[in-house]
Amino acid sequence: MPDTTGETDVSAGGLKLLGGRLCLDYANTADWHASDHPEEFLTSYSDLVVWSQHAGTLTERQAKRLLLKAADHPQEATAVLQRAVISREAIYAIFAAIAHGRKPAAADLQTLNAALTETLAQSKIVVAQEGFSWEWAGEDDALSWPLWPVIRSAADLLTSNELDRVGQCADDRGCGWLFLDTSRNHTRRWCDIKDCGNRAKAQRHYERKRSSTLGVLSGQVI
Repeated sequence: MPDTTGETDVSAGGLKLLGGRLCLDYANTADWHASDHPEEFLTSYSDLVVWSQHAGTLTERQAKRLLLKAADHPQEATAVLQRAVISREAIYAIFAAIAHGRKPAAADLQTLNAALTETLAQSKIVVAQEGFSWEWAGEDDALSWPLWPVIRSAADLLTSNELDRVGQCADDRGCGWLFLDTSRNHTRRWCDIKDCGNRAKAQRHYERKRSSTLGVLSGQVI
């Protein structure tokens, strides 16, 4: 959700989680994503870790271990960050296309599937209290760990019956944030009614007032 207050100090760990699904919140780690000048929040590996902890996929202990390992393996951490951003852009493009009734690009699906191959290799089925469940099989200090829950979330949403509820903020400035529309009548239009929604409402009010004023002026006899 773009910052409409003029402040620019929002960090990856302070982003609002409005997407309704992990993969959509991850797609929203760039502001103004539908504009020509998106603002990146994942500028370092630590940003990726901080966001993951913020989103609830990493514990504080896991986050500290990953940051320590990243400090010891900076080149590997940088490579993981690059893959994270590439995957994020593919996820964003796929669900933005779906939100507008378009078919996702084959290249974006190929990128997601490549990431999914690694993710599934780190997963296993285990006996749960009731039935079975997924569990991560990979080491929890693997630098690519933060990506695994995101990629699986994207795959789960793509194969779910909720896909037709994926929407994109209607802000005409290019907010671009994605969300899962859980409203009863499937009418959600904004990432946040208090932000983009209020701005649009104020803009409509201004335009109506301006139109009315121009109408009065044009009817005056000078």
